[in-house]
Amino acid sequence: MGKNAEQMKRPSEQKKSPFSAEFIDKIKGMLMAEKTNLERDLNKFAKKNPHTVEEDYTSAFPDYGDKDDENAAEVAEYETNLSIEQTLEKKLRDVNAALQKIVKGEYGICKHCGKPIEEKRLLARPDSGSHVECKEAITLETRHKKA
Repeated sequence: MGKNAEQMKRPSEQKKSPFSAEFIDKIKGMLMAEKTNLERDLNKFAKKNPHTVEEDYTSAFPDYGDKDDENAAEVAEYETNLSIEQTLEKKLRDVNAALQKIVKGEYGICKHCGKPIEEKRLLARPDSGSHVECKEAITLETRHKKA
């Protein structure tokens, strides 16, 4: 197969994870700990939605009372919780996706170019799906489109 045909393959079809079993075990432990922490944090103010995907939670609306100032505090806290919930849910989705890639033997491969992600990056952010160069290029492209 020629070089051009190889480059045109989808990133997930190009390579399997190039990392040692020891490294993968270390990353898996880090991801499982992060998953536990995220679920614990979400459970402080939200409940799992049993009718949707695993990472979907629903924030509880606080009840401080019936006075105007209490109602305002309820709305403010609920809005804050929704924002935090969305951030934690996204992170949990990323962690679960990384764990699935480990199971499939595809962990650590950039979803954009198919090249291995640097170990240093994966140790710093185990749920990363792209290497620094691709992420920077995408971020820069997104900024230019908004400008």
